[in-house]
Amino acid sequence: MKTKAAIARELGKPFEIVEAELDGPHFGEVLVKWKVAGLCHSDLHITSGDLPGRLPIVGGHEGAGVVEAVGPGVTHVQPGDHVVGSFIPACGKCSACARGMTNLCDGGLNGTIGEMADGRYPFALANGETAGAMCTLGTFSQYTVANMNSVVKVQDWIPFEVAALVGCGVTTGWGSAVYSADVRAGDTVVVFGIGGIGINAIQGAKHAGARFILAIDTDESKLAKAAEFGATHVYSDVDQAKAELPGLTWGNMAEKAIITIGVADAKVTADATDMVGKRGVVVLTSMGGLDNQSINLTGLFVSQYEKVIKGSLFGSANAFHDIPNILRLWDEKQLKLDELITHRFTLDQVNEGYEIMESGGDGMVRGIIVHDD
Repeated sequence: MKTKAAIARELGKPFEIVEAELDGPHFGEVLVKWKVAGLCHSDLHITSGDLPGRLPIVGGHEGAGVVEAVGPGVTHVQPGDHVVGSFIPACGKCSACARGMTNLCDGGLNGTIGEMADGRYPFALANGETAGAMCTLGTFSQYTVANMNSVVKVQDWIPFEVAALVGCGVTTGWGSAVYSADVRAGDTVVVFGIGGIGINAIQGAKHAGARFILAIDTDESKLAKAAEFGATHVYSDVDQAKAELPGLTWGNMAEKAIITIGVADAKVTADATDMVGKRGVVVLTSMGGLDNQSINLTGLFVSQYEKVIKGSLFGSANAFHDIPNILRLWDEKQLKLDELITHRFTLDQVNEGYEIMESGGDGMVRGIIVHDD
C-alpha cells in the first residue's frame, strides 16, 4: 500500500515529505493507521547525528492510531483496536524484561535503524531505497507496520490526541520522577528543561508528594506552564536557583534533580550535581552531546557525599502497565494531558513544528501532528 511519510534522508537537513510503498504485516506484526503523532526532540537527534542511525528513516516515535490488520502470531490486539505506540517494545523474554526492566528490552536496541525482527526495512521509496521507521513505529507516516510488542491497546473512547502523548513524552517525564528519581513525599526536586518531558517530570514529582519543585528553563514563556503543572518555584537563571535553594531546604539542598533539556552537556550535569545534597540523585533523561560530557566528579564531592548520577530511558517505565495507568490517572483528573498540547500541525508542517520547538519563545510544550483521514 502507499503511504505519505516524513523521512530523515540526510544529516543536518529537514524532514522530507515523500510517498512510500509499505508492505503488509509479517509474523508478529500489526498494520497501524496513525491518527496523531507527537513532535519529540529525539527525532531531531537523528537528523543532527546525536543519535547515530541508518538513513533514510521514517520519523516519529510517539503516536496513537487504529490497528488495520494483523499478521500471523499476533496475540493481544486485533483489527479495530485503538493503540498507543511504545517506542521501547516489551518482548517479555529477554534478560532485561525477565528482570522487570522492560524499558531496556533488547528489542529496542535498533530504534534508530528501524529494522524489523526479520531483518527487512518495511518502507520502499521511489528511487529504490528502503527505509526503516524510528523505533520501528514511524508515526510520521499515515500507516506503518510495527511489532506487536510495540503497541499497547487502550480504550477506544480516549481521544487520540491524549493517547498519543503517553507513548513517549508523558511517560518518560513522569517516570523520570516517580521511578528513576524515586521522588518521595517531602522531597525537594529540581527539573532542568520544561519541554514535553520536563513538564511531566514536574507532574510526576507533584504526584509523588514533593514539597518544593524548582523548574529551570531559559525560555521564560514555558515557566508559567511549569507553575500551572505543579512547580512551586520557577527560574530562567540557574545561578538564582542555586542561590535560593539553601534557604528553601534549611541548607540541605535538593534530594533529586532531573535533567530533561534537549541536549545535556557537562555544565548542566555539574549544575544539577551541585544542587543535590548528601545522597542526592541526579537523573539524566536528556540525550547527551556525544562530544561534551566531561565532568569533574571529584571536585563536586560526589563520592564524599554519596551522590548518584544515573541515566533514565523511558522513565524506567513499563509500557504495558504505565501507559494505561497514566491514562487512568488522567481520567481521574490526577494528571493534566489535554493542557500539554500547545501547537497542532499537519504532516506537511512537520518542519515548521520543529522550527518553533528549536527557536523557543513561543511557549511550545507539546506539538502534535494530526494525520489526514
